[in-house]
Amino acid sequence: MRVGIGIDIHQFDESKPLWLGCLEWPNQTGLSGHSDADVIVHAICDALLSAAHLGDLGSNFGVDEPEYKNASGEVFLMETFELISDAGFRVENVAVQLIGNQPKISPRRSEMESIIGNHLGGAVINISATTADTLGFTGRGEGLAAIATCLLMTR
Repeated sequence: MRVGIGIDIHQFDESKPLWLGCLEWPNQTGLSGHSDADVIVHAICDALLSAAHLGDLGSNFGVDEPEYKNASGEVFLMETFELISDAGFRVENVAVQLIGNQPKISPRRSEMESIIGNHLGGAVINISATTADTLGFTGRGEGLAAIATCLLMTR
């Protein structure tokens, strides 16, 4: 059994669409990044890679690799899942906390959990959210952060 934690942070970018949990969020301000800047997926991938002792998102899918420019979160999930599977692990569960004022995720929570779980071999996924009560960059509405924890089991 292995436990991992991952954190991702991106500032808002009005010129980009918002992608969270492998879903596009119409009429919401996007996030700045080399890829789609999906903070939920990036935090999950970092947690999974950490638990499997396989580095982190940057060491596996760095910004110096042009094939990951504008890549979707689904690409990172699938490739991360392949890496941890090849290392002899299966994903038991993942919990993610999104930190920010917008968007409200409850209307699309189950859709995100289902898509991510399917990409991770049927793992149990829980996504929750909180605001920062006007404190820090998330509280001021300058961006989003996500923290993910995962449990991997050997196969």
